[in-house]
Amino acid sequence: MADGMNNIKAAANEIVSSLPDEANWDDLMHRIYVRKKIDAGLRDVANGDTLSHSEVLKRYGVAE
Repeated sequence: MADGMNNIKAAANEIVSSLPDEANWDDLMHRIYVRKKIDAGLRDVANGDTLSHSEVLKRYGVAE
């Protein structure tokens, strides 16, 4: 089994274990979605795939 799969399984187990007893499927799916987005953002930062604050303002036409 690949190391990445072990990390995903461990993270999934951690998410499930941290849910309150009254959690529902939507609660679980939300936490998985948020974790996935955070991991993607951290990966982007590690790869240098980011924009400066001024670049974001310029891209969206917001004055500084």
